[in-house]
Amino acid sequence: MFPPVYAFRRDEIADGVLSPTGPPVREGFSFFGPQVPVSQWYDVASAGRVLPAAAWTLADETLADRVVVTWEPGLLEWTEEDEPVTGHPRDPHKRVEAIASSRRVEVAVDGVTLASSDRPVLLFETHLPTRFYLPAEDVRLDLLEPTDNVSYCPYKGRTDGYWTWPGPPALPNLAWTYSSPAPAAGAVASRVAFYNELVDLTVDGVRQERPESPFSSREQRPGGNA
Repeated sequence: MFPPVYAFRRDEIADGVLSPTGPPVREGFSFFGPQVPVSQWYDVASAGRVLPAAAWTLADETLADRVVVTWEPGLLEWTEEDEPVTGHPRDPHKRVEAIASSRRVEVAVDGVTLASSDRPVLLFETHLPTRFYLPAEDVRLDLLEPTDNVSYCPYKGRTDGYWTWPGPPALPNLAWTYSSPAPAAGAVASRVAFYNELVDLTVDGVRQERPESPFSSREQRPGGNA
């Protein structure tokens, strides 16, 4: 699962912004780097700074006259109208909606109850399982271990808290929270959600089947390559 990017015509980029450079030295996989061969790298001059190897042209004839500019967090600011967007461009055909509910939700791992709440906010996101965001006070955070992992979503914003189930076996970063989510997901602020793919989820007394999604694979989950 690779993030989408924008490829700009060269005449759409201001003069003096791009300077050809050599390929960067990177260790391991980079989510925000190019996922296919590159024909030319560029340093990017922005706001008085020079960002090394922050743009590139792909080794593809159909894109030979275009330049991709990085979406790596902390380097450049991207917006949709006046609203900041993080991670990668938003898909206009993808919907995110957060709705308050009174369903009874229970979350468990290996028979241990990690959360029980009748105050969830259900987050619907196209092509992904419904996520249940629960008040932090309804979650047994004392049974989980906080991590320093962060992730970025163009629809929800930046996470600022993850937790691991210590096991055994350990389930790294199986729960997360957004303290300041994007406006479309504002109702999930400071709530805790779990990967349905990893936990035993019961809703209104009915055990839910574990869904299959890209996040079923550890490599696709934030921090999965750590």
